[in-house]
Formats: sequence, structure tokens, C-alpha cells
Amino acid sequence: MSNYIIGLDIGTSTTKSVIFNKQGEVVSEFECAYSTYHPKTSYSEQNPLEIDKAARLAISTSISQKKLVPSDIIGLSISSAMHSLICIDENNEPISPMITWADGRSYPQAAIMKDSYGRDLYEQTGTPIHPMSPFVKLVWMKENQYTPYYEASRFVSIKEFILYNWCGSWQVDYSIASATGLFNIHTLQWEDDALAIAGINPSQLSRVVPCTEEVGPLSEQVAKELLLHTTTPIIIGSSDGVLANMGVGAIGEGETALTLGTSGAIRRFTTEKTTDHEQRTFQYAFTKESHIVGGATNNGAVLMHWLARQFSSLTKKETIEVADLEALAATSSAGANGLFFLPFLNGERAPKWNAKAKGGWMGLTLSHTSADMIRSVMESVIFNMYEIHEALHEKAGPTRKLIVSGGYAKSPLWVQMTADIFKKTVTLPESHQASAWGAAWLGLYALGEVDSIEEIKQHIPIKHEVLPTVRNVARYEEYYHLYRELYNKNKPLFAEMDRLQY
Repeated sequence: MSNYIIGLDIGTSTTKSVIFNKQGEVVSEFECAYSTYHPKTSYSEQNPLEIDKAARLAISTSISQKKLVPSDIIGLSISSAMHSLICIDENNEPISPMITWADGRSYPQAAIMKDSYGRDLYEQTGTPIHPMSPFVKLVWMKENQYTPYYEASRFVSIKEFILYNWCGSWQVDYSIASATGLFNIHTLQWEDDALAIAGINPSQLSRVVPCTEEVGPLSEQVAKELLLHTTTPIIIGSSDGVLANMGVGAIGEGETALTLGTSGAIRRFTTEKTTDHEQRTFQYAFTKESHIVGGATNNGAVLMHWLARQFSSLTKKETIEVADLEALAATSSAGANGLFFLPFLNGERAPKWNAKAKGGWMGLTLSHTSADMIRSVMESVIFNMYEIHEALHEKAGPTRKLIVSGGYAKSPLWVQMTADIFKKTVTLPESHQASAWGAAWLGLYALGEVDSIEEIKQHIPIKHEVLPTVRNVARYEEYYHLYRELYNKNKPLFAEMDRLQY
């Protein structure tokens, strides 16, 4: 009897296969990492074949280490990071690296489009004009005579590439299609104006299908490698952002999910078209009836890993753990004794959408300590997430429930900062496998094993809740307004700094 469902989560730095029982309990998991390459400044590329290999290994290992057999598996459903782009030739082989969401080479094209016809395209697609967008990447390719662009027969994301290799058909779900900037969220069709500007046609893109679509069967070779039957149902699933919300139960009105790992995002489901006049938030289709609205940051826990490297170098220790930095930050007080940090070391997406934004400490004095410096970095990440939340509040209404997930949810200090800065009780689910569980539940729903998507709320154990600290709330409210002004007053200098650096 089939008792287990696999959620495959294809992320930016790793792919994870998580096997759940029907109650949402993890019975096995395995994670495979891969490299990101930076051949030039602002480039961010990966090898799609490496990611395909990692996905296969993750699935087969998660199955074998639990000693499961193919008949134990109900099906497999897929979560994937957004905004990836691969050029594919007429033999269905990749002829370019996979360009990731973090790639910034198309900044000049994004800047020009955003100030001209970009607003109209944003209103149609829900995708802000930014270098992360495959649409903007394609415009860069066209304007820079990028050879793979001219030789390509189609353009796909990493999920589409893997599914073609496994099942032999080119299909894409609404959410991944929507995040390309080439998809109209109103008509749920490829957007003609965006295609014309990018210089491509619909035949070069995959067929768009619902997130519940079964895309198998697996080829015999792949099924053998994955330790599955060729007939094991493969559900196309959705994007990691959508499924992270589902995996923590943030699917109802006023329920907001904050996910923070290397990068981060804050999102909410909606049935309304809520594009933002200032283009601060995205809106991606999930189904014909519902969308996900929110904003993503480039600068999450990556800043803490950056700090750890710097401290390791200074102390001549091989490694300093992020947990050690957090323990030191806890010895500083809320507000880091008046020290501020602009967290834009990796440029920024929401709510600034400024790929040339820069970071740094402001207000630094001889009296400040390393604890203050670390704490100010942590606070700046949450300030930025709160600013995205303000835009979300304006477009989608107030947050009734705030649920957090991702690696940062393991940090008591960061979670308490979130409660204090957001002025909200923070709910923490027991499991950190939000996207994988969301994918798995979507698979169960698609296969008729559960009656509704909403039922997932009954299968998400809650670890605990964290309440805001009253004295910190007032302090952070004052500090937040100054944090925003520091960005606004320094913004005119960022482009000049960027020119000097590169």
C-alpha cells in the first residue's frame, strides 16, 4: 500500500527530497548542494545538468536510506525556485548556463524599461521590472548578441528542464510561468507585448498547465535511477514561494508567511488583482482563481554568513558559526545602541528594486562594539522585511496572523526581533520543510488523497508562538523610520559608488 509522498524542493543552492507520511511527518530526507558560478561581476550562473543530477540523487537517497520500495510511494510533487532561465537548442539540450534570479547583468535594460513602458508590463504580468526577471534577461541577451539566445529553440526554467529530461514533455505551471515576466496574470496566457520586446514567440515557451497537472510517465532509465516506478505519478507543483505559504498554512485571508533563508520573502494568498502602482510587490498566478502577492529580498541570512567569514579572517579561526555571532548580538540591546546597517550587500529586490543599492553601517562610533555591529545587521534584515510588509498591507489588507519559516526561524533572537518590529505575535511551525511539505500536500490533493488544499492546516504542528516585547516595540518603531530615511538620503550616491567599484 502506498503510504508516502515525496516533496522535491529545487532551491538556489541545494535540492532537497523530503518524504512525508500523509500526516506531514518527515520519514526521510536528503539534500544535495551544487555550485554557483560568477564568471563576471554581477553574473550568477549554474549548470542545469548538475542540478538535474542533484535532484536524482536526492530522491534516490531519501528512498534508499529508509529502505522504501517504489510501491510505497504515492507520488512526487515539485517545488522550485523562480526566475531561472536556460537556452535550449533544437535537440533539447542546454546551450547556456542556467542564469539565476540573483544575476544582475541586465540592470541597464531594467532601468530603462522601468522608467518607460515597464509600468504597463508590470500591470499585465505582476512581475516587477528587475534583473531577476527572465523577461529582462532575454532583453539583455537580444541587445548584447548573446549567441545561445540566437541559437535557442526554446527558453525554460530549471523545473521545466528537469521534467523534460525525466518525462519527455515541455510543461510549466502557472506560478513559474508567471514569475518569468512573460505571462499575463489576467488572461493566464503568454503576454504578447512582453514576447515582442524580448524577441521571442510562444512556440519557444512551454505549455502552461495547472499546478495539479500530472506530467509523467517517467522514462524507464530515470525511474530506475530514482528508485520509482515509471507509473509513479509526477505532479508539476508550483514555485517555492507559493508552496512555502501552503506548507505553513498561510493560505487564508490575512494570513502572511515570512520566509527567510539565504534570501527571503513575505507573501500572502489573494483572489484579487493587487498590483502596486509603485511596483514594490509582485503578484504571481497560482491557480485560475488565486494568486500570491508579496515581495522578496536578496539579503537574508547571506549577510550573517558574510559576517562570519569576516570574523573568521580577523580572528584567524578556521570557522566562526553564525550561531556564535547571534549569541554575541544578544548581548547588545534592541536598536544596537543607535547603530544602523543598510543591508543591501547584494543589491535589492523588494521593496526598492534597486540592483545597485549598497550596504554599510551608519552612525558608527568608537563606543560601538562587535555585538552592536552584528545586531544592527540582523535588525536591518527585519526592517527591510517590514517595509515589504507595509506595501503588502496597503495592497492586500492587514495581517491577521504572521507565520515564519526558513533557517532563521531557528534563531530565537531573530524571531523575537520579528515580533518586536512587526508588532505581531509570531507563529512558528514545528517543521522547517515548508516548501517541500507544501509540494507534497499539493501532490496529495492532485491525486485525490485529500479533499482540499485548506485541510493542510490540520497537519501542521505548531512549535510555539512568540509575543512582542512592549519596550522594544516603541524603540523599533522610532528606529525603523530613521532606517528608511537613511536609504532615501543615500540612494542618489549608489549608482556612483557602483561605477567606482566596477
